[in-house]
Amino acid sequence: MLLMAPQLSIVFSLSLLLGIASAIDVFGGMEFSYLGKDGPDRWGMLEPKFAPCSIGKRQSPINIQRNLTVHNKLLKPLTRNYNSVNATLFNKGYSVGVRFEEYPGDLWINGKNYTLNQFHWHLPAEHQIEGQQFAAELHLVHQAAVDGSFAVIAALYQESNADPLICRIIEGLKHLGGENTAVPLGILNINELNRRSRKYYTYVGSLTTPPCSENVTWIILGKVMSISKEQIIALDIPLNSDCKKNARPCQPLNGREVDMYDELS
Repeated sequence: MLLMAPQLSIVFSLSLLLGIASAIDVFGGMEFSYLGKDGPDRWGMLEPKFAPCSIGKRQSPINIQRNLTVHNKLLKPLTRNYNSVNATLFNKGYSVGVRFEEYPGDLWINGKNYTLNQFHWHLPAEHQIEGQQFAAELHLVHQAAVDGSFAVIAALYQESNADPLICRIIEGLKHLGGENTAVPLGILNINELNRRSRKYYTYVGSLTTPPCSENVTWIILGKVMSISKEQIIALDIPLNSDCKKNARPCQPLNGREVDMYDELS
């Protein structure tokens, strides 16, 4: 349930400070964008820690070509256990997303446990299938306590009907300001994200924003979701002017294997 305006102003200042601290911790105060001199083709030169963006061999996103994927019978269904928890909507300037103020649940894949940290959107989608770029992409970012590695579940959207999850945060988006602002959402129901996925693609890659660290297991869901034009606009409005199209171009596969899980095969 969304907090109303008087309560928003009280919590907002603390959320703003936390958002700024988080951005500085992760990116060292460096700025990047999706256009011009700070755009994707120059990320690796902006700061030494960003070097993998230019010289890495396992970068993301990628274009998934079905005839090159491997049907891996050893893969298992995704085991997700998410809870309805207290959440905060945030704007990093280059993306809008939701973080959690308490333990939101986890993901098990390949015998390893990852805690859900946050989720955010890219407009248009970053990953492609057979060269098709979709309207939007949701990234559910998980991190393993044992080694700090990431597992990101990506859901692709086509423009059509409204997405139920975004409907729940649409009022928060109306209150969200510019870069490094945040809005408390109260208890957010994310149980529907536990639904079983009958098909997914998976490969080893990187974060799609600096520092482009190559310690990410990607899981791209086979079922394409839908998002309305109004929701796309609502997610786009808070972004910085040079991050309105916050999709990194597809990167070379460089011999990596893309595995596929298909429950019906």
